[in-house]
Amino acid sequence: MSSIRSVRIPELRAAPGIQARAGTINEFARFLSDHRRIVILTGAGCSTGSGIPAYRDESGRWRRRQPIFYQDFIRDPAMRRRYWARSYFGWRIMQHAEPGLTHSALASLAGTGRVSGFITQNVDGLHQRAGHAEVIELHGGLARVLCLDCGLGSSRNGLQRRLESLNPEWAPEVLDINPDGDAELDEQAYPGFRIADCVACGGTLKPDVVFFGESVPRDRLAAADALVENADAMLIVGTSLVVWSGFRLARRAAERGIPIAAVNNGLTRADGMLTFKLEGDCGSVMQEALRRLIE
Repeated sequence: MSSIRSVRIPELRAAPGIQARAGTINEFARFLSDHRRIVILTGAGCSTGSGIPAYRDESGRWRRRQPIFYQDFIRDPAMRRRYWARSYFGWRIMQHAEPGLTHSALASLAGTGRVSGFITQNVDGLHQRAGHAEVIELHGGLARVLCLDCGLGSSRNGLQRRLESLNPEWAPEVLDINPDGDAELDEQAYPGFRIADCVACGGTLKPDVVFFGESVPRDRLAAADALVENADAMLIVGTSLVVWSGFRLARRAAERGIPIAAVNNGLTRADGMLTFKLEGDCGSVMQEALRRLIE
């Protein structure tokens, strides 16, 4: 009988003396105006306006139950069935999600020539659909599926059609929608779900994303590091930076001594490193700053 691994997910804590200084919208507009090589780092808060839930609330508390971990997915067929059953419903939300105010504002900012690099922790592909030609996806992208045995890549939309044909009468109650194409189902629903194998070799399929407990590919980390090294400022949007792969980039920017501005509704792990931070809805703040920038 399989079980879900219980691992403590880090929570944010406000520490005396290291809270970020609150910035103003005019200061933010000047920040954007004064720099020509801004590296942008984004997270789940950019996509909440598109109907995709964030991982954490404003205090940094984890919103969902325990995620599936990489080693569990690899070793346990029941865990893979659980993942794909939840994804079967969650992917429908991702399919219909459209870029929101934050995505379009960041695309417009890039259009001014002030953005030298774009890094996202999101796996929803909405920045690209908003017009960003080059985005480093730290944690991969849900629109792609890989075979762990032969390496064949395929589309998640194509896999969805196969899953629908394999499960024509499977219709459990969806209890909730979680971040990144994940749905909450009753535990009794999973045994009745049929998963699809690789069409080329019959091997195990995995979404092309970095699971908890899995390492970000080294070449991807190196590319993100290079963007930070060549930047004259960093802009962080919609992320608490609890996950190490994103936080380390903010820490590197701080070590280099370049200014760091953040737009986030709540605490971030990097609050003590920020030049200033603006609280509030990411899309509204970005749109207003951009309006003042181009006036």
